[in-house]
Amino acid sequence: MQQITCMCPPMTESRDADLLFKALSDPSRRKLLDLLHAHDGRTLNDLCEHLDMSRQGATQHLNVLEAANLVATTWRGREKLHFLNPVPLQDIYERWIAKFEKPRLKALGNLKRRLEKTHG
Repeated sequence: MQQITCMCPPMTESRDADLLFKALSDPSRRKLLDLLHAHDGRTLNDLCEHLDMSRQGATQHLNVLEAANLVATTWRGREKLHFLNPVPLQDIYERWIAKFEKPRLKALGNLKRRLEKTHG
C-alpha cells in the first residue's frame, strides 16, 4: 500500500484559509486541480503535457498547492505522483458557501409551497 505524504507544517485556521485562497487565485493552479480531479496520481511530466509552462513553473505551482494541502504526493519508484486532496475544498464550501445557500434554499422551498397552495 502506498503512503501519501504531505510536507505541510501545522497551520492555524486563518493561515490555512489564506494559503487556500492564494492557491485557488491562480488560473494555472486551478487547471492543475482540474487535471488531478480528472485523473489522480499524475506525474509532473504528465501534468506538463496539459500546461503551457515549463516544468519549473509547474513545480512552483504544485508547491503552492501542496503548501495549501490541496495536493498530496507519494513516490512510486523514481516517480513522484500528485493526488488531489478535496478536504480543504470541502472546508471552504462549508465555511464560506453552504451557510449562504441554506437561507436561499429555504426561501425557495417556502415560495414553492405557497405557490402550490394558491395554484393547486
